Amino acid sequence: MSLYTPEKHWWKPMDREEMIWVTIAFIWCQLITFIMPFSHAYGKHNPPAVTSKASTAEYGAKVDKFIAENKTGEEAGVAVVEVKPEVKEIYIVGRSYQWEPVLKLQQGKEYILHLSSGDYEHGMSIQPMNMNIMALPGYDYHLRITPDQAGEYFIICNEFCGAGHHMMTGKIYVS
Repeated sequence: MSLYTPEKHWWKPMDREEMIWVTIAFIWCQLITFIMPFSHAYGKHNPPAVTSKASTAEYGAKVDKFIAENKTGEEAGVAVVEVKPEVKEIYIVGRSYQWEPVLKLQQGKEYILHLSSGDYEHGMSIQPMNMNIMALPGYDYHLRITPDQAGEYFIICNEFCGAGHHMMTGKIYVS
């Protein structure tokens, strides 16, 4: 309930400045409408084109096999995997507030990174590359990656996944 009754015609016709801003906003909306399909078709920031269904048990078995064949140690209780030169497909899983395994990759070599979640929806963000992708249970995402700089990369979960979300980190070493 208001204290004062509004005038009968409370609106006023647009003045020149307001008309200019409305016109700019309208043109901007039209421009973005046409840029979005172009960006989707020709941009290099689209999600992976290859995704397959895989139960959490099936994908977990693939990750466990990958770790068993390539494990070189542990870091903070998480398996460290040094990928052999002949291995092209690598696996990582997000579950129970950790990314597993820690990967050791070679600079300049192309890999197919398989990504999934073993429990909840997670968001995988590789920093400082600023690469982001969702990890959902029941799906195996295939990402082509070629590490072009040596160093230590951090994986964080950028999708709230529960009480331990703030501690969900992982690593990738590139040499």
